[in-house]
Amino acid sequence: MNATTKANAKAPFLVVLSGAGISAESGLKTFRAADGLWEDHPIDEVATPEGFAADATRVHRFYNMRRRELAKASPNPAHEALGKLERQLGEDMLIITQNIDDLHERGGSQNVLHMHGELYKMKCNECAQQFECRSDLSTATACSNCNKTGGLRPDIVWFGEMPYGMGQIEQALGGCRIFVAIGTSGSVFPAAGFVLQARAAGALCFEINTESSAMRRYFQMTYEGPAGIQVPRFVADFASHRQQILKNS
Repeated sequence: MNATTKANAKAPFLVVLSGAGISAESGLKTFRAADGLWEDHPIDEVATPEGFAADATRVHRFYNMRRRELAKASPNPAHEALGKLERQLGEDMLIITQNIDDLHERGGSQNVLHMHGELYKMKCNECAQQFECRSDLSTATACSNCNKTGGLRPDIVWFGEMPYGMGQIEQALGGCRIFVAIGTSGSVFPAAGFVLQARAAGALCFEINTESSAMRRYFQMTYEGPAGIQVPRFVADFASHRQQILKNS
C-alpha cells in the first residue's frame, strides 16, 4: 500500500478506481468467477478467515501459486498510461485498486492504495506486523518479528474483513474533481458506491469498461472497450477534460 493517509491533505484532482478488468488483459484471472470458483476453488475455502482456520496449508498453496503467476505477468498499456499520467499530475492523482497485484506500480504509478491488500505482502495474526512476501509461505514459516509459526497469512482483505484505507478513500472521493472507474463490475460494495460519493461531491465521473457495469447510469461519460485501448485514449483526452472543469469552476 504505497498511498498513505496525510492529515488535512488536499484531495487529489483525479481519483481512479481499478478492478479486475484492467489486470485481466495482463493474463491474470478475475477474483470473482461466474460459477463461484476461483481457479477451481470455492471462494470460501481460499478467501475467508474461516477457510484459513480450517485449512491453512491449502490457502498457502493457493496464494503461493498466485504469486508465481503474478511474477510472470507484465503491466499492459492501461497500467502504463496511468503511470504516465501520474508523472504529470503527481499527488493530484490517486489510484484506488481492488486488485492485489503490483501491475500499477510496475506500470509507473506510485500513489496507489490497495484496498484489498497485496499479494506480495503477508501479515502475522500473532503480532499484527506486516512484511514483504516474495517467496512461498507455509504453516512452518516463522514470523521474523515474534518468531512464532502458524500465524503468517497473506495480507489480503478476505470476505468479511474491512477494506484498507477507507478513511483516505472517503476524503479523496469527497474532494476530487474527476473520478474514473476502470474494469469494475459495479456490483461489489463498498467500491461500487464510490461513484455515488464522487458525484455527490460534484466530480465528473467516467466509466471505462468492456460493457456496462451495474452502476453505469451514475457515470456522466463512458469509454467502452478494452482497458488497454480505452485508458490510453482517456489519458490523451484528460487535459481537455481538466481544462473544461476548471473553466466551469
